[in-house]
Amino acid sequence: MTPTLATLNDSDSTTFAGTLAGIYEHSSWIPERTAAARPFRTLAALKLALQATVSDATEAEQLGLIRAHPELAGKAVLTTESTGEQAAAGLHLCSPDEYATLQQCNADYQARFDFPFIIAVKGPDGSGLSRAAIIAAFTRRLRQQRTDEIAENLRQIHRIAELRLNALFDCQPLLGQQIMQWSDTLGAWSDDASGLTCAYLTAAHRRTAAQLLQWMQDAGMEARIDAVGNVVGLYRSPNPQAKTLMTGSHYDTVRNGGTYDGREGILLPIAVIAHLHQRGETLPFHVEVIGFAEEEGVRYKSTFLGSNAITGHFDMSLLARTDADGISMRDALEHAGHDFTQIAAIARHPADYLGFIEVHIEQGPVLLQRNLPVGIVTSIAGSSRYLLTLTGVASHAGTTPMTMRKDAAAAAAEIILAVEQRCSIAPSLVGTVGQLQVPNGSVNVIPGMCHLSLDIRAADDAVRDAAVADILRTVDAICARRQIDVQRELTMRAAAAPCAPWLMQQLSAATERAGVPAFELLSGAGHDAMALVTLTDIAMLFTRCGNGGISHNPLETMTADDAELSAQILLDFLRNFTPKA
Repeated sequence: MTPTLATLNDSDSTTFAGTLAGIYEHSSWIPERTAAARPFRTLAALKLALQATVSDATEAEQLGLIRAHPELAGKAVLTTESTGEQAAAGLHLCSPDEYATLQQCNADYQARFDFPFIIAVKGPDGSGLSRAAIIAAFTRRLRQQRTDEIAENLRQIHRIAELRLNALFDCQPLLGQQIMQWSDTLGAWSDDASGLTCAYLTAAHRRTAAQLLQWMQDAGMEARIDAVGNVVGLYRSPNPQAKTLMTGSHYDTVRNGGTYDGREGILLPIAVIAHLHQRGETLPFHVEVIGFAEEEGVRYKSTFLGSNAITGHFDMSLLARTDADGISMRDALEHAGHDFTQIAAIARHPADYLGFIEVHIEQGPVLLQRNLPVGIVTSIAGSSRYLLTLTGVASHAGTTPMTMRKDAAAAAAEIILAVEQRCSIAPSLVGTVGQLQVPNGSVNVIPGMCHLSLDIRAADDAVRDAAVADILRTVDAICARRQIDVQRELTMRAAAAPCAPWLMQQLSAATERAGVPAFELLSGAGHDAMALVTLTDIAMLFTRCGNGGISHNPLETMTADDAELSAQILLDFLRNFTPKA
């Protein structure tokens, strides 16, 4: 008989622990201690309570839990659960070479960390990892530090437990699995074969737009592709005079990017609208889902093209800008069948909108480290970006005394450390030098020139501006002392975008009804919501990012369960939404 939360909540502690005995490998102490936290309103709340028990345990107990797990494809006696999971991944079918590789990885891992390597072999979507993917993860994680691997093993154990709980309670994350499947479909269409790159108006970009259009129509929306390439779906209210709540994100990617960045925020609301449509359920307001055509700036070095068109801030002078192949944006639009003369007509009227909600993968490690599947964004950090050119004197590395050098790279190194020091003094302030080049550098020549980028971000514009001013003064002082000429170019300045408290409160309420604490966090990354803030109030829901919080990278990942929870929160938010008074 399939247990229910109700029977579990009402059972005695022994029965409670016995029902969950197979969830954590050979570690009955976890459900035994968790029993005191009842009642649990949702399965998500139960999962979090079990995880909290592990987090509150001693390091010795945590290591004991890790060591209770068997090696992959090892000869240890497995629990029934582990036997089924490893068999589902085909680990009992390893070729001799695969088996030898796994055994060597096991030995190397044990020698380095003194505990077994653990991975949820059913994977992020529950369908199972390939043996090649498991070996690749093994190889990658062998390079990590011991503390990081303890944390990662515990996260993998929690994922295994989550999948076992789903099976025990016969609960499938259907919306989450749909979102993951759609993401995989789109992720196969790329501008190059080496990874996922989907730049503005390329063949892969146009194919992606056409597929989004079809899925919106299948979900019961009126859908179209507008003059700038945005894919727009409208789920109408029975009240034709109703206002509109907007949601969405971007479908372009960075070069060699991740599968979920931006796209989760389009696919998730499509899945939610499809869920409503299948039930014949409507809302007292229209819902507009927009797949913004361009946010990353890969092809034409200009971000937020899609969302700026929606707000009426599209810069028409950008149409003359050319890509690396000399193709102008105007020509690319015409080739894609878009009428660029109609871009101005895309602009929305603020009076028609109730707000904008963006769901997005976090692209960072904060939720992951806190064992939380979702978070409520408080503000999107503003940023200031500069390109610096340092010019010294290129001279012979062997004959020029250290005291007589005008080394542009040494000045750049000192600047990088100054940025790190200055941006470490405020909680929401971050500074990055992500590009650093010595043109025509040689091993035996003192660098005469250096190019470097500067990116300063903070949730508060005043905090950021003060840091920028201090850093630029420091740059001038370093260069003057080292007799280096400096030129700087401001390439971008974007104001911080605070989320609307009244929308955050409603997202928080929906999150808590799902059995999850409403944790608030800053977004250090930029999002389309930053552009939409000029049109209407905004809010953002973050979904936890796996693999250490890596994003803009093929390793970017999330789980079907986290996507499901985000979808259920958005669905609850829509059903209970109250417009601003």
